[in-house]
Amino acid sequence: MFDIEKNIKRLPDKPGVYLHRDKLGHVIYVGKAVNLKNRVTQYFRSQTNMPAKVRAMVANIEEFEYITTDSEYEALILECNLIKKYRPKYNVLLRDDKTYPYIKVTLGEDYPRVLKTRRVIDDGAEYFGPYSDVGAVNETIDLINSEYRLKRCSARSFPDNFRPCLNYHIEQCRGICTGNVSKDEYRKTIDDVLYFLKGHNKKMIDMLTERMQDCSRELNFERAAEYRDKIRAVKAIGEKQKVVLGGEQDMDIIHTAKGKNGTHIVLFYVRNGKLSGRDSFHMDSSEGEDRAEVIEAFMKQYYTPDMMIPKEIITETELPDAAVLEKWLTGMRNAHVRVYVPQKGDKRRLLEMTRRDVLEMLVMLDERETQREERRNIVSEELQSVFGRRTEKDEEGNEVPVKWRIESYDISNINGVDSVGGMVVFEDGKPQRRSYRKFKIRTVEGADDYSSMQEVIYRRFRRAEKGDPGFTKRPDIIFVDGGLGHVHAVKEVLDAMGEDITVAGMVKDDRHRTRGLIVDEEEIDLRQRPVLFRYVTAIQDEVHRFAIDYHHNIRNRSMKKSVLDEVPGIGEVRKNALLKKFGSIDKMKAADVGELAAVDGMNMPAAEELHKFLSELG
Repeated sequence: MFDIEKNIKRLPDKPGVYLHRDKLGHVIYVGKAVNLKNRVTQYFRSQTNMPAKVRAMVANIEEFEYITTDSEYEALILECNLIKKYRPKYNVLLRDDKTYPYIKVTLGEDYPRVLKTRRVIDDGAEYFGPYSDVGAVNETIDLINSEYRLKRCSARSFPDNFRPCLNYHIEQCRGICTGNVSKDEYRKTIDDVLYFLKGHNKKMIDMLTERMQDCSRELNFERAAEYRDKIRAVKAIGEKQKVVLGGEQDMDIIHTAKGKNGTHIVLFYVRNGKLSGRDSFHMDSSEGEDRAEVIEAFMKQYYTPDMMIPKEIITETELPDAAVLEKWLTGMRNAHVRVYVPQKGDKRRLLEMTRRDVLEMLVMLDERETQREERRNIVSEELQSVFGRRTEKDEEGNEVPVKWRIESYDISNINGVDSVGGMVVFEDGKPQRRSYRKFKIRTVEGADDYSSMQEVIYRRFRRAEKGDPGFTKRPDIIFVDGGLGHVHAVKEVLDAMGEDITVAGMVKDDRHRTRGLIVDEEEIDLRQRPVLFRYVTAIQDEVHRFAIDYHHNIRNRSMKKSVLDEVPGIGEVRKNALLKKFGSIDKMKAADVGELAAVDGMNMPAAEELHKFLSELG
């Protein structure tokens, strides 16, 4: 079991993010800390002055983990990313999913502007950020615009009788509208702005400092304070962070760490340019294998055609077979994949930061693997006591714990509409997410769970008969989310197909919580078997989540198609632009005609038609 007191002592005196997990392994809280040891320790000391909500959370903490960063700023950004990913029960969640601001330089325009934005899109602009200090962003943009006298208006063309705005008359703009500023001259200024935003701010800080000191000598302290604030803003903007990269980049970062009984692989995920989490895996490597061999072995086993493979995979060391791996991964992704070690820039800094985090967590990884092994052995023994004894032997003939493969199935629908099935796989006590499968029900009308379950089971084993590599591995046990009726329905199909596999039903109590297993017509009360109870609960929760998520995706796609495709004047291009802008039909309903017309590709007649149509939907 996870020893909280023991692991508290090992926490580093460094900034970072911590994640509290409950007994099922779910993340229930994400927080940031300037000092991880001090912050996390506070949860497990006296609770006298703690708010009730915090006491309730602490009572549910079964274990915690942490990710170190190089600064509080990076911890704050990472905390934001992880909260959005996990949406933990005890965090205060922003319903509008507000993000941190970026500074945008509109390089796609003849005369680029410097703006604040919260959306990063592929429009030819250059983005800097995100930044946690909105005030510093506003202050810096004002400073850039005034010092470099940049164009601020959104106008792209200027007729002969165009009158310059106030900014030109007070010498805060060069007057692009007057036609007296060449593109080449203006572009040189923009190059200086880009140089400054990339962190070369010493010249600006020195200039502001000199002005501040001049004002102080003249006893103009109010003006000096304004320069002081500008200096603070420039330093805040110039602070380097490595947990977010520019653009919507997807990549995996792979590290190794030599443990007591093998090697740990630590995989960091960067999605949409944001460091969004990590997973650890244990590899039974021998003493003679080097890091490159272990990483290559991991990649060959981890990446499969049915998973999301990122366009870049960063490794801590050069791989001898990198070119071959790239070709293999590119074939599975149907798009180019690059495997490499970055030598400089943001990606190199991110690689170094994650490497330091791996070294910090090595002891925890060893202990966690030991605890997992203990739990797996107990679960294996419990499964043997319930489903009958099986034996497995290692290469030397010694009996070893059985590595049970369990497949679990659930059906999801709303009143029989858009009915789907989900299949999850647990092997040796761990979820095997690359083996999960989805089924859209084809032959059953209405809410008939038994028939839907039979269709899913038939299709799964029919694919196995045909030699489909994603289905050839047979389970030791099949768990179905339901009672005796579901078990009989599945057994009927298996018997007809000549499959001799044990089937168990996962039953719930009146409060929809896991209660027991239906095995051989009898119910086994799992509450008397705490380790097996947690394991079965985790499986039941996972298959239920997986099936519901798939159903929601199918239903949302169906709703979007059925609604927008019926609107006159809304074709594929406009439909995609509307969905990208608003994200949902409900948000479109709440928009006025002007907001709909402002979407790329829309015009006023089409917006009026759409607004009328959505209003009539109610």
